[in-house]
Amino acid sequence: MGRIPIGVQLYSVRADCARDLPGTLEQVAKMGYEGVEFAGYHGYSAQELRRMLDDLGLKCCGTHIPLETLMGDVLKETVEFNLTLGNPYLIVPGLREERRNSKAAWLETARLFNEIAEQVKPYGLRVGYHNHHIEFQPMEGELPWDIFFSNTSPEVIMQFDVGNAMHGGAQAAPFLRKYPGRAVTIHVKEYSATNDKALIGEGDVNWEEIFELCETIGGTEWYIVEQESYAYPPLECIARCLENLRRMGK
Repeated sequence: MGRIPIGVQLYSVRADCARDLPGTLEQVAKMGYEGVEFAGYHGYSAQELRRMLDDLGLKCCGTHIPLETLMGDVLKETVEFNLTLGNPYLIVPGLREERRNSKAAWLETARLFNEIAEQVKPYGLRVGYHNHHIEFQPMEGELPWDIFFSNTSPEVIMQFDVGNAMHGGAQAAPFLRKYPGRAVTIHVKEYSATNDKALIGEGDVNWEEIFELCETIGGTEWYIVEQESYAYPPLECIARCLENLRRMGK
């Protein structure tokens, strides 16, 4: 397969986006990022956002939205918004307590995701789930991550957040192997036991192994940088992350 493009989760620079989204997108494009993943739209319409992205040569490589926006009457609006945006990846970045507090709750949530995946498929859209650390804390003898992904269809994207998983004591590699083809987008986030402000390439993650898996069996279409701790101003942090990835040959 060809080279996997690199995007950035705009949550990394959320204060900059809130202050000046067009200016922030321009800076992100100048750094050399090829795409952006949204976490909120700062009052702009899908048409306005699409125009900004097109003008800068950026693609939308995802959006983080609540599960509720993918259910009932709201789903139609969400579909239309993302079709306009040119975004195929609808990622849920966390769940309300009652959707994840037991094995039965996780199974019901998996069923719901399968249903949504079927509903958005005709539009060329995909639904996915993004982890924090709780998904790797055993529950009723299993990991919630496994309960969920062994009971969802291959259509449901496994957006693996590498740093968050390590925070929960889990390595990415075994899960990338266990669920081949499902890490359609992956959060490239560092983890360091000794430096909580480590940028990509400065911590404990074995990136070489992860990139190798993404590029062979992962089905990965986007690497998405996310930095949530800041040794420098946020925009400088994400610029340095991209430089570090370039040094790794990405």
